[in-house]
Amino acid sequence: MAHHKSAKKRIRQDAVKRLRNRYYKKSTRTAIAKLREITDKKEAEKFLPKVISMIDKLAKKNTWHKNKASNLKSKLMKHVAGL
Repeated sequence: MAHHKSAKKRIRQDAVKRLRNRYYKKSTRTAIAKLREITDKKEAEKFLPKVISMIDKLAKKNTWHKNKASNLKSKLMKHVAGL
């Protein structure tokens, strides 16, 4: 257990960040799964920018690595183009 005031604060901050990261990661993964289930091309093209935006935000905040984000976006765009 932490003994210093700053270490205790850091533990509190990390707990908040962890919950926030979990929420955004999970909601993005759900959106990706939802996009992959869509069979209508127009609907998928409409939903794709929202998903890409979510992925970019995670990459910007270093929650996901930029290469992982790029790979996901590429695969999703290929998926939508192939519908």
